[in-house]
Amino acid sequence: MAIDESRTFVPINIAVMTVSDTRTFANDTSGDALVERFTAAGHKLAERVILKDDVMVIADKLQQWIDDPTVDCVITSGGTGVTGRDVTPEAFKQVCEKEIPGFGELFRWISLKSIGTSTVQSRATAGVANGTYLFALPGSTGAVKDGWDEILKYQLDIRHRPCNFVELIPRLKEHRKK
Repeated sequence: MAIDESRTFVPINIAVMTVSDTRTFANDTSGDALVERFTAAGHKLAERVILKDDVMVIADKLQQWIDDPTVDCVITSGGTGVTGRDVTPEAFKQVCEKEIPGFGELFRWISLKSIGTSTVQSRATAGVANGTYLFALPGSTGAVKDGWDEILKYQLDIRHRPCNFVELIPRLKEHRKK
């Protein structure tokens, strides 16, 4: 992985959703860690919310951000496990046009180093809808740090080589131009 310093950094607008029945802005350490990391990298916070574990509520907010041309990327934290309340991947399925299966696969591989085989309980996922990237991370602060530090920090930096998600943003709506 290499950062091409000859290219100019391009900040993107990132919306953050914490999915939890118990967290508030006062104790959302995973949301705090995520926002701190991407703003330190130079990206902009578009909006931040905390929503209950409800498929329709999550999908509705995702759709609002997908429809907002000022939001380039959404990162969620929480609701990716296997319990009855964990429904973030189901909400993603309702709004995604294309899945990015490699994101979840890579996240679980990275997570294996820190939590061992417990990583199989994660349903981290990603996709694209209407030109907006969508990434779902588990709700732990460690998982958010791993997801940002090991994957998203690079893929959301246009200077990253050999390729990255940001350079593809102008092409994400090609199918709609017909």
